[in-house]
Amino acid sequence: MATGARVVGVSALVVVLGLGGYVAADAYDVVPGLVTLDPVPADPAPFPTAPGAVLPGDVVPALGALDPQAPQPAADAVTALVKDLVAEEHLGSVGVVVADQLTGEVLASHAADLAREPASTAKLVTAVAALGTLDSTSTRTTSVVRGSDGSVVLVGGGDMMLAPDEGDPTAVDGRAGLGDLARAAARQLTLAGLTEVTLRVDDTLFTGPAVSPGWDDGDLDLGYVAPVTALAVHVGATRTDLEYPPRHADPALAAAADFAKRLEEAGITVTGTPTRGTAPSGATPLASVESAPLAQVVQFFLEHSDNTVTEVVSRYVALDQSLPASFEGGTKAVLSAVARLGVDVTGAHLSDASGLAEDSALTPSTLTDLVELVMDPDQPTLRAVAVGLPIAGLTGTLDDRYLESPARGLVRAKTGSLAGVKGLAGTVTDEQGRQLVFAVLVTHPKADGPFAARQAIDRFVTALQGCGCSG
Repeated sequence: MATGARVVGVSALVVVLGLGGYVAADAYDVVPGLVTLDPVPADPAPFPTAPGAVLPGDVVPALGALDPQAPQPAADAVTALVKDLVAEEHLGSVGVVVADQLTGEVLASHAADLAREPASTAKLVTAVAALGTLDSTSTRTTSVVRGSDGSVVLVGGGDMMLAPDEGDPTAVDGRAGLGDLARAAARQLTLAGLTEVTLRVDDTLFTGPAVSPGWDDGDLDLGYVAPVTALAVHVGATRTDLEYPPRHADPALAAAADFAKRLEEAGITVTGTPTRGTAPSGATPLASVESAPLAQVVQFFLEHSDNTVTEVVSRYVALDQSLPASFEGGTKAVLSAVARLGVDVTGAHLSDASGLAEDSALTPSTLTDLVELVMDPDQPTLRAVAVGLPIAGLTGTLDDRYLESPARGLVRAKTGSLAGVKGLAGTVTDEQGRQLVFAVLVTHPKADGPFAARQAIDRFVTALQGCGCSG
């Protein structure tokens, strides 16, 4: 009995000692268990309560309300100014409308509903159509995809303002860079073990002719416009130190040649010369770059009166309406878009979207409707159009006009100038603080040159600014 008791006692001691050792190990978190020497954790924070829906704050309009206390010019005083303009001997024909922006009342007009050649004032149609129907923050993508048999395809997405090498994130012309695109694509090709490729360019986004039949040969030769393609470097310019530079005959292939150089510099050998070809369906993407947002592109073509970029943007509107991205599709689309926005397009016809082609026609009333819409505080999506309009004596195509005029800085308008045709459409704030909307389209003998007619228009608008005749 004693021996058995001792065995039981020893066994119990072993168990106790074993348990004590396990408890100690548990306390130091060496083995799993309930005992620990760590401090007691704090109570958990309460589960957050989701806030309930709240009413939004008041929306601040992009433009402040016009001052209704500013006196409106007397209609007979404005009518007298219109008569003086119409009576100018060297002007062959004049169409003009002057309206009050606040009330919409037409103060004076002459041949307001007679459609006539608008020159570059037609760009207002494309600008309003684009920002009135498309996302102003949208961009255009230029991409590179894998082709077949060791090829890559440069795919144009509608950006004709690519930089030849590194893009500039602060620029509109040159925001996306072909060099950036090539280096990103080269990294992917190298990872795939591909260091030698052939290059094709896919510019099939735009259809139809790249040059309008309404353009003169001189328009291309003098650099007023470039062939319209789905991608290009600096709007197809062969040099960047001129206002109207020579343009590549084939901007898309010229851009592909620049891209090939950048690939070579990045360590990818390009065999042969770039050719046209369509990207395969479902092709593996390699890299892409993005253009400036649409609002900035619209401001660019308004300020600089860039014909090519205007034509490009009209094709965006056409694609949005499932129309061909061509001259015919673009002009049909932009007129349809502004009509849906409430603009009267009676008598309107566009041969191109920029106003460069012959035989386009708009009425001064249509141009006035466009300006009134742009300046309406209830149309915030169109604010970029107002911002893009040149300012008298300060910016864009008005930077060299009204320099000695009291209207300097008080006129914001789109210019128009072709041989024998001059136009101006925009707003002027008169000396009483009243904002007036105006549109002027004139024809004149081509032999007189551009300046006499332009100066006549500027004298008229200056007189509007200084009318000071309250009703």
